[in-house]
Amino acid sequence: MSRKKNRPSWQTYFMDITFLVAKRSTCLRRAVGALIVKDKRILSTGYNGAPTGIKHCIEIGCLREKLNVPSGEKHELCRGIHAEQNAIIQAAYHGASIKDATLFCTNMPCSICAKMIINAGIKKIYYHSGYADAMSKEMFTEAGINLIQFDAG
Repeated sequence: MSRKKNRPSWQTYFMDITFLVAKRSTCLRRAVGALIVKDKRILSTGYNGAPTGIKHCIEIGCLREKLNVPSGEKHELCRGIHAEQNAIIQAAYHGASIKDATLFCTNMPCSICAKMIINAGIKKIYYHSGYADAMSKEMFTEAGINLIQFDAG
């Protein structure tokens, strides 16, 4: 007996995983998940939260929230590291080359992450929701990185 399975596309599969990764976030304002993929293989994952060994915002509160800092501004006031940054760092930590890889992310990367993504050699980005940082989109376009808004649902 032959049954046809309704399998998700690779893009949907990886984007769905970013939302699972985001559930590990310790940010009080936005839960973000990221995945770096090459040749249909997951190289690393990342979510936003404080660096290893540092207290998380869910434990001590959010300075940006207390100061009413708008989304996309004054990243330096945040204890956390972005999901994309964590995914890049994890790949480096474990010696995985991400040159020519694809990034899947729940949100479009900010301009700080964009600089890291460009220099890391990532060539394509799938993201679900936008982000209040127009500079990142401009940089991705100038760098020739394929930026695709993708709704996995």
